Amino acid sequence: MIRTLFTFITICFLFAVPVVGQQAKKVKIAYLEKIIAESKGPLIINFWATFCKPCMEEIPHFQKLQAKYGKDGLQLLFVSLDMQDDYPEKVNSFIKKKKMASTWLDETNADYFCPKIDQAWSGAIPATLFINNNRHYRKFIEESLSEEVLEKHIRRLLNITP
Repeated sequence: MIRTLFTFITICFLFAVPVVGQQAKKVKIAYLEKIIAESKGPLIINFWATFCKPCMEEIPHFQKLQAKYGKDGLQLLFVSLDMQDDYPEKVNSFIKKKKMASTWLDETNADYFCPKIDQAWSGAIPATLFINNNRHYRKFIEESLSEEVLEKHIRRLLNITP
């Protein structure tokens, strides 16, 4: 019971912190593994970086669709894979400008952390994990997503028929 309450509070904090003046929380892969394992609803984790143009192009799609489907319980977690030299200044400046919340993955070995997210992940970004443990749904995509394609994946994640 206490573990469930702690997980709930952690997830609520992660997603409910005001965006204005937001600072990217530094996390390790174990933290993300725990969020993934203990998630109780539909969750999207998008891996991005400030140096990745396709990442920058798809971020507004995620924000727009999270706002649209948030009422259905959809949670969105952005995870920056920027280099250590770019954290915190460059990452925090970007997320403040885009009015988004994000974490920053404090890991340097992609051969270590990528398979913990998905065995097939080569390390390329953008990459997105769709997970709904309640439905035993998990989908990993290692490419840029258009708004239309992203919405189709969200609808599948939420089990919303067309």
